[in-house]
Amino acid sequence: MRKYIFVVFQNLGTLVLLAIAFPLNCIVVLTSLLWNFLKQPFNKSIVVNPNSKNILIAGARMTKTLQLARSFHAAGHRVIIIDIEKFWSSGNKYSNSVAGFYTVPDPSKDLEGYVESLHAIAKTEKIDFFIPVAIFSVIHYDQGQPPLPDFVEFFHFDADVTKILDDKFAFAETARSFGLSVPKSFKITHPEQVINFDFSHEKRKYILKSIPYDQIRRLNLTKLPCATSAETAAFVNSLPISEENPWIMQEFIPGKEYCTHTTARDGESRMYCCCESSAFQVNYENVDQQEIMQWATHFTKELGKTGQLSFDFIQAEDGTVYAIECNPRTHSAITMFYNHPGVADAYLGKEPLAESLQPLADSKPTYWLYHEVWRLNEIRNFEQLQTWVRNIRRGKEAIFEVSDPLPFLMVHHWQIPLLILDNLRRLKGWIRIDFNMGELIE
Repeated sequence: MRKYIFVVFQNLGTLVLLAIAFPLNCIVVLTSLLWNFLKQPFNKSIVVNPNSKNILIAGARMTKTLQLARSFHAAGHRVIIIDIEKFWSSGNKYSNSVAGFYTVPDPSKDLEGYVESLHAIAKTEKIDFFIPVAIFSVIHYDQGQPPLPDFVEFFHFDADVTKILDDKFAFAETARSFGLSVPKSFKITHPEQVINFDFSHEKRKYILKSIPYDQIRRLNLTKLPCATSAETAAFVNSLPISEENPWIMQEFIPGKEYCTHTTARDGESRMYCCCESSAFQVNYENVDQQEIMQWATHFTKELGKTGQLSFDFIQAEDGTVYAIECNPRTHSAITMFYNHPGVADAYLGKEPLAESLQPLADSKPTYWLYHEVWRLNEIRNFEQLQTWVRNIRRGKEAIFEVSDPLPFLMVHHWQIPLLILDNLRRLKGWIRIDFNMGELIE
């Protein structure tokens, strides 16, 4: 009973807080809309692209999808966005950079229906180019064939490469074969492998990570071995380790964490950025780390494929760079390219670039305002408050754009509230709201 009472208060309390913020959001958005209307007769920035493409992007609820839509639209292309039926309320579909929105079946539950829907959308909208952003869309059908008609370019790795990159252990072994530095890693399919492991000759501790994505346990960095063998055994036995659900035991390397995004075509790094990491990544500021860029560029070239790569790195105290995992899809750090005119060509262009695109020198760090407001709860002194204010003043809100303000209103006060109401209806709680990803982490 206490659990259900907490769930009710959690959901209702959050809805009340969002309702309090609603009038302020409305004022900002309505003012922007009025400004856009008044300046419209004088607007000469409309781009007419004689080689315009119809772009399909999967993951409508996410800010990175919105950013890509804006970048392609600014270059004169037409953008359609899709998401699974659970996220029919996507606030990004109200963007003036989006020409259409569709929902599709969740392929994990109805693969045939998903593929049929994609084919129908591709034919109806005359799609030329498909970018899978959300995890659900990174799927290959019929023994590795893309789930799209032949006339659509699928900007993603083939099934075999995706499987390697998505597997933390297989990725580490692949990077090692390319002559690149990665932590010592062991594939774990049974708790006894860890319990019986001889740690006595190891210089560093180890951590366990689920190879399939686990949004809850991925933040658990318990160091192994524990203080006693019994504690080690108890911890390992508490994890859902099996042949069907393998884990990786990876050397824990102290140092500074970074994350990167790479857009690759035939092994060429065409777009790249690098940021400092945090457990809950909702702040992005480009940093110049040459060792990391060289690592990412080397791996991309050796791989020789077309797609998107999101690497996580540790730079040890001695300066050595270690890649700890890779996600073969778009990284939210691309929000830093909000003012870069070359994003569309980085994806669509076939001619080699003189150098990989990076965020412009005058691009500001990106953040999500509603996450920053929530962080006010964590401020304990005046110095922390000053840091918070400085981050807001020097950065850019990732969703809000004066020329395209509606997503800022609709994500926060339509999409998220409807997800919360659905959880309230089902008496289901959540761990946090991710305004960046446009979903509740349950």
